[in-house]
Amino acid sequence: MTSPAEQDLSVSSLFDFKNHVCLVTGGATGLGEMAAQAFVQNGAKVYIASRKESELKKTSERINKLGPGTCEYIVGDLKDKAGCDALVAEVKKRTDRLTVLINNTGATWGGPYDDFPEMGWDKLMALNVKSIFYMTVGLHPLLVKGTSPDMPSRVINIASMAGIQTTDVTTGDEGGLSAPGHGTFSYGPSKAACIHLSKMQASKLAPLNVMVNCICPGVFPSRMTRFGVQKYLDTLVAGQPTGRIGKPSDFAGLVLFLSSYGAAHMTGGVFEIDGGATLTGWRSRRKANSGKL
Repeated sequence: MTSPAEQDLSVSSLFDFKNHVCLVTGGATGLGEMAAQAFVQNGAKVYIASRKESELKKTSERINKLGPGTCEYIVGDLKDKAGCDALVAEVKKRTDRLTVLINNTGATWGGPYDDFPEMGWDKLMALNVKSIFYMTVGLHPLLVKGTSPDMPSRVINIASMAGIQTTDVTTGDEGGLSAPGHGTFSYGPSKAACIHLSKMQASKLAPLNVMVNCICPGVFPSRMTRFGVQKYLDTLVAGQPTGRIGKPSDFAGLVLFLSSYGAAHMTGGVFEIDGGATLTGWRSRRKANSGKL
C-alpha cells in the first residue's frame, strides 16, 4: 500500500498535462473550444474536429497563439458510422496514442409537441449517442496504448442536465432555451442515453485502464444555447442560484480535473455542473419565497 510519504501530492504533479494527447470532437466552438483551450494552455497536444473547416481553422489559430501546447484540426462529420470511421482513420494517421478523448459533438432540435419531425429524433440520437459509441470503439487501440492502473487514459462524454432534469413539458416551457410553444423533446432522452452509455463504457473499459466519465453541463454560452442566451437571458439567470450562467473556467476546470493524475481512480461518474439550478431545495424555496432568502 502506497503511503503519502511515497508520493508527490503537489499541484504540479497531480495536474500535469504536458504528456497528454487529446481529441475533442465538436472542438471548434462552445464547450469543445473551452476544453481544447484549457489543454493547450497547459501544454497538451490537442486535435479538434468538427464539420466546418473555417471554424476549426479560426479556433486552432487562436489557441495556438496561447500555447505552450499545440492544436491541430481535422474536418469530420459524425452524423453516421461512416463519418466516425473516417475521423478515426485520420486521427490514427496523425498519432499512435490518445490519453484523452472528449466526445463533445452534439446537436439539439426544437419543435411543437404535436408536429415534432422524425429527423429531430434521428439526427440527435446519431450525434448525441451513436457517435460516442463508434468514436470510442474506433479509437480503442490508441486509448489503451501505454496505460497503467496509475495513469489510465480518459474518455469524457458530454451529456447535459437535460438528461437528468425535465422541464415543464406540459406547457412546452423550456426555461428560455427554445421558443414558446416549442420543446426539445428528443434532446433530453438522447442525453439520458449518453449518461447510461457512459456507465456501460466505464464498466467495460476500467479493467483496460480507460476511465470513462460523463459531464452534464447546465447553461453555458455555446451555439446550442445561443437562441436562449440572446433572447431569454433574464429568464435563464433567474433560474440560477448563483445569479449567472456557466463560463469557460467552470467547464475547463472540470475537464482538466477529470483528465488529471489526481482523478486516475475515478470512472463511471456523472458530474452535474449547473450552479445548483436544478436542486429541488433551491427551486422550492424560490417558488415559495419569490426569490427572497
